Amino acid sequence: MSAIRIDGKGLAARLKAQVRAEAESMRRKPGLAVILVGEDPASRVYVTSKRRDCEECGFYSEEYALPAASAQKELLDLVAKLNGREDIDGILVQLPLPRGLDEREVLLAIDPGKDVDCFHPYNVGQLTIGTPVFQPCTPGGVMEMLREYGIDPAEKRCVVLGRSNIVGKPMALLLLHANGTVAVCHSKTPDLEELAASADILVSAVGRTGLVTADMVKEGAVVIDVAMNRNMEGKLCGDVCFEEVSQKASYITPVPGGVGPMTRAMLMKNTLAAAKLHQRIR
Repeated sequence: MSAIRIDGKGLAARLKAQVRAEAESMRRKPGLAVILVGEDPASRVYVTSKRRDCEECGFYSEEYALPAASAQKELLDLVAKLNGREDIDGILVQLPLPRGLDEREVLLAIDPGKDVDCFHPYNVGQLTIGTPVFQPCTPGGVMEMLREYGIDPAEKRCVVLGRSNIVGKPMALLLLHANGTVAVCHSKTPDLEELAASADILVSAVGRTGLVTADMVKEGAVVIDVAMNRNMEGKLCGDVCFEEVSQKASYITPVPGGVGPMTRAMLMKNTLAAAKLHQRIR
């Protein structure tokens, strides 16, 4: 029997509609500023998508496109200016930054209350102890999908492939906070295939086409494919061999149309949360 496809696109549309309804009741529109340095094609696509998302949610948005040769101080000065703006609730610096710019220093410069990507060490710390101000967008989107489909991580073995600061580590923390028993696998993990095959919930965020095959998946497992890759034909795909794995899994996310739309929807949800916080404070 083929797995149930988790419809991230449909869920994201419903979540953005809820965000818009809440935003319309506020005394001012939530505001998001997006900074793009350089002209990386993939980053440009993401930034354009985020502008459309803001329009759908009734947000105010600003986009700052800086040349790749921009100095560190120029970028930091812009962040400082946006930190002080009362009409800007969220600041997003599109990563990766061009070579020569200190990514860590830039992320540290963002006001934690406007860090809607949840990358600032303060917000990461809050996530670690279980009191997050914002949900990290991609892992938070995955948790929304699990809730929507009635999949409870409690008492389940959860295996995360990948240990990045953006997805792998925060994904493990959210599953742990939901009472899952969590293992994180990476390039130095022995018996990775065996660990993956023991998972009730398997999340792959490695970025390697064809990594997860059917023999790495337990019968009836929930398989979440976070990766966005291009195969030899240039087609968008994830880490999971979708057709063969869908014959063993109970639920599976497609690529595209799975986690990606939910990541963007969670950014809107975080920006709304930031606006609520700022309007309550002021």
